[in-house]
Amino acid sequence: MADSELIRAHHRLVEALLSPSCYPHPVDAVQRLETHISTLLLAGDYAYKLKKPLNLGFLDFTSAARREACCQEELRLNGRFAPELYLGVSEITGTPDAPHVDGAGEVLDHAVRMRRFPQEHRLDRVLERGDLRPDQVDILADDIAAFHLSMQASGPPPSPMDSVDGQLQPILENLTQLDTLLHERGVRTRMATIALWTRAAADALRPLMRQRVEQGFIRECHGDLHLENIVLLTDRPVPFDGIEFSAGLRWIDVINELAFLCMDLVHRRRGDYSARLLSRYLDATDDHNGVALLRFYQVYRALVRAKIQALHLAEGSLPTAQRTQIAHARDDYLALAEHLTIPPPPSLTITCGLAGSGKSTAALALVERTGAIRLRSDVQRKRLRGLKPLARSGSAIGGGIYTEASSHATYQKLAELADSLLTAGWPVVVDAAFLKRWQRRLFRDIAARQQCAFQLLYCEAPVAELRQRIRRRADEGEDPSEADTTVLNHQITEFEPPDREESAFLLRPATGGQP
Repeated sequence: MADSELIRAHHRLVEALLSPSCYPHPVDAVQRLETHISTLLLAGDYAYKLKKPLNLGFLDFTSAARREACCQEELRLNGRFAPELYLGVSEITGTPDAPHVDGAGEVLDHAVRMRRFPQEHRLDRVLERGDLRPDQVDILADDIAAFHLSMQASGPPPSPMDSVDGQLQPILENLTQLDTLLHERGVRTRMATIALWTRAAADALRPLMRQRVEQGFIRECHGDLHLENIVLLTDRPVPFDGIEFSAGLRWIDVINELAFLCMDLVHRRRGDYSARLLSRYLDATDDHNGVALLRFYQVYRALVRAKIQALHLAEGSLPTAQRTQIAHARDDYLALAEHLTIPPPPSLTITCGLAGSGKSTAALALVERTGAIRLRSDVQRKRLRGLKPLARSGSAIGGGIYTEASSHATYQKLAELADSLLTAGWPVVVDAAFLKRWQRRLFRDIAARQQCAFQLLYCEAPVAELRQRIRRRADEGEDPSEADTTVLNHQITEFEPPDREESAFLLRPATGGQP
């Protein structure tokens, strides 16, 4: 059967499935939603996802057996994120004009059966309404990090995804596919510039990509992680609709996966949330080595979204207003991809202040405002001892993880990470007490060597206020810092305030240093 005949048969079946009588449970009305590869039927408390019998090169659903296998694979893969949503695979039985879901008779097709959720709970719509909260971004970052870490046990990637060429293949194929879909001269000129940058970056990044393959950072991921594929369930962001049709698009570098979500947030004019998500994820995974690949993958992901819009334009006769809207969305993604190829100059900012002075709050505000990556001494100090960020070490002042040797090791580790991130072209904010001048000098020297701007974010508050903040923070128990009022008293005696030479670099927090 020709592809056009398969599509007509699919539409005929879907039209018949719009009748509430086709379902084995109460249904008042059936709502149809379309993507470029699927048809979703919302019926009562459930949703049924049928795969369109298409062959788009990067997927082939033209075989009924292939569609069934992909339904089963979708159930397996998405059960890792949202088992409460993915319930099973249903058979569409009967005849094309009188089908039934999980009924008797010939099996016509298969559909993934899901628990229905309100479409307004999708994260893209939550964000559009202005209802996505910072704490939900933090939860999402933590959950993605936990998932990526858990996938270390998923085993080695299948061939050819276990090679650099295998990782680059979808990226280079995406360039070729876009080249066939773009026709306007101005659009093709922009695309040619981006393609040239992508190929040059791919060549330059090959050694790092090879290292990442060898070190096991290619894992079975979600594969399509953007805001439209995340839903709020009981106030928690939950990914769904991961890629089932191509192992090559989901066995990817974990940084490639994160890049999609970061890019999507930037595209939706929430670069602050993108930066917050990235720093939180890195705190949890310590995968700072992958940051050098992040912009490369962000450009790729923006081009993937541009291709999807271009495919919509190629579908055939569309109303003029709709074509204009889709073309604008395509061009917006291309503009973002081009923008990402020209990063701003890196900069280095370090905090300075006593416990409770608001360093972390001010640092995070600066990260969100500038798109920098935050490094936290409290996180790295514990990681050097094999502890999780929120773990309590029980260390006394000057003992345990707070010995002089441990402090030196912590600041050296922070310096190494900051140096590598600056080399990768990212602005950095280091969140630490920096009570000693030698510690601050260490980072000034890095900035001088990197020939980048340097700032000292100095946070102050009255001692009584510091004590009150520390007690409140301890009661909440949600901060990696272990500093109590005894530690504060010790810091007061040890603190070397910024001197006249350092005053040229001082920056006061825009928030007033309030935690």
